[in-house]
Amino acid sequence: MEIDEFLKQTQREIREEVNKRLGQAGGEIAFHESVFTDVVSQHMSEFGITFEDPVVCHYQARGLNLSGYALSEDADQLDLYVSLYKNVDELENVSKTDTTRAAKNCSNFLTQCVEGKLLQKMDKSSEAYELVQIIHDGYAHIDQIRIFILTDGQARDRNFKSRAIEGKTVKLEVMDIVRLFNHWQEGKPRDELVVNFEEVSGGPLPCVWVPNEMEEYDYAMTAVPGDVLRFLYDKYGTRILEANVRSFLSLTRKVNKGISQTLREQPERFMAYNNGIVIVADEARLGRSSDGTPGITWLKGMQIVNGGQTTASMFFTKKKFPAIDLKKVRVPAKVIVLKESDPAQEEALISDISRFSNSQTQVSVSDLSSNNPYHVAVEKLAMTTFCPDGYGRWFYERSAGSYKVMLEREGRTPAGIKKKKAEIPPFRKIIKTDLAKFICAWKQRPDLVSLGGQKNFAAFMAMVAPEGGEQKELPETDDFKEMIAQAIIFKAAQKIIRPEFPAFKANIAAYTVSILSLLGGGRLDLMQIWKKQGVSEELASYMLYLAKEVDQHLHETAEGKMISEWAKKKECWDQISSMKYAGLGDQILELKPLGV
Repeated sequence: MEIDEFLKQTQREIREEVNKRLGQAGGEIAFHESVFTDVVSQHMSEFGITFEDPVVCHYQARGLNLSGYALSEDADQLDLYVSLYKNVDELENVSKTDTTRAAKNCSNFLTQCVEGKLLQKMDKSSEAYELVQIIHDGYAHIDQIRIFILTDGQARDRNFKSRAIEGKTVKLEVMDIVRLFNHWQEGKPRDELVVNFEEVSGGPLPCVWVPNEMEEYDYAMTAVPGDVLRFLYDKYGTRILEANVRSFLSLTRKVNKGISQTLREQPERFMAYNNGIVIVADEARLGRSSDGTPGITWLKGMQIVNGGQTTASMFFTKKKFPAIDLKKVRVPAKVIVLKESDPAQEEALISDISRFSNSQTQVSVSDLSSNNPYHVAVEKLAMTTFCPDGYGRWFYERSAGSYKVMLEREGRTPAGIKKKKAEIPPFRKIIKTDLAKFICAWKQRPDLVSLGGQKNFAAFMAMVAPEGGEQKELPETDDFKEMIAQAIIFKAAQKIIRPEFPAFKANIAAYTVSILSLLGGGRLDLMQIWKKQGVSEELASYMLYLAKEVDQHLHETAEGKMISEWAKKKECWDQISSMKYAGLGDQILELKPLGV
């Protein structure tokens, strides 16, 4: 697929989603720009560029602009989005003036949040209010902030200097249609970065140089000083990680926490403990190191395709603990110098190097659980269980990106992919963390759901496959159909809640589904919901009633605490579940007859 077709496909996806939302009874009028933000931020989340569960929340005032955000589970890293949507089917340039203005307006939004100006004047009904409160209350604890300018055009300039806002360094990045296409294709763009090691490390990097007679690439083994990696990340930011399929997420994540701890406590052992990084480059120049052995003098087109977590950890650990001496740290590195003359084949090689080298590292709890028998069983059930129409199916994405691979493998052509998407549309794709969310909400644990995707998933896995314990029985066909019914209920709650509540929608949805399960789980016929592949208007109306009650009770019981934090407490669920609610009326079609 070429960039022009990718642009048209993206616009079709946006317009279809707009039409779907416009067609919903009682639904909100969706602006193209908001849907564009939603589509692109979801893609970025799937690619690992941003965090899970990005939120779309449009806000615009004089000199201020925001389109959405994503927050790390530990609330220590924040991504802000501002969209420049052109709504065109032909590739158009976006001027530096426009991107600079967008970055400035989003920076102004952030500044006014920190200073408390927006919190004082913003109406609580604004969909951006939740974010404003999060920034105002938790800014001191945020370690990394990035502003992404999202556009369906081609940015003339994608390089911006970082900004300092109230004592924090804020990085600015552009996600234009070209960069999005490159990530989607898995062949990542490489900026023409030239790194001169004589300048940044005081001399060539000693190496073992292995020329490749096959003429596809040359190869070297070396060790990079920790302070050099810190310098490169500080200077180039994520530009030097463009080809990396992962992004740095948090020093509190298990892997990164271990890296940081080693840097602080045993820096001299870092090389022994760390698996190292993988570097690709277009050109290399060799010289002689201080002892006369071969050394790498400079690399052109340098990209770190595996080791982004290690590289970024050098920067953030040094920033957080300035006394660390990274000059003592050595990071093992494999350097691949490309010699392929065909750009397409070269990008394909980079994609494979990136994918295979990263496949050996840990990413998340959900990724590590992909091969668990439970998820293998759910995937098989999804592949063999047809919807009541005998034609469509649901798709369980056991491995990240498998839905896209399935479309391309089985669809083959644009027409074939379109037909396949009709059989298994995107709204019937369920990822592992979503399945955990749907089931935990139905099991009446909205406090776990409110913890976020990965933490809830870990709790869910402890339920279905406890570590060191006996494997629970694997799901069968009827179990799968009930899972899908729970997914349908949760998705219906989200659709109902979206236009009604400006903030804390995720928490309200989780608690609403849990209250519904508490009040009517025994009588609600999940098999009937599976057969209808939807909920009745009567059940939808009842869920809206519950959502309004839940919202009120969440605010009352929080007693001034942040709703999203209060909702994570088991105590919150204990209080919300003890409240009085009107029961399900007999008019709800999904109810089983009494006594059944």
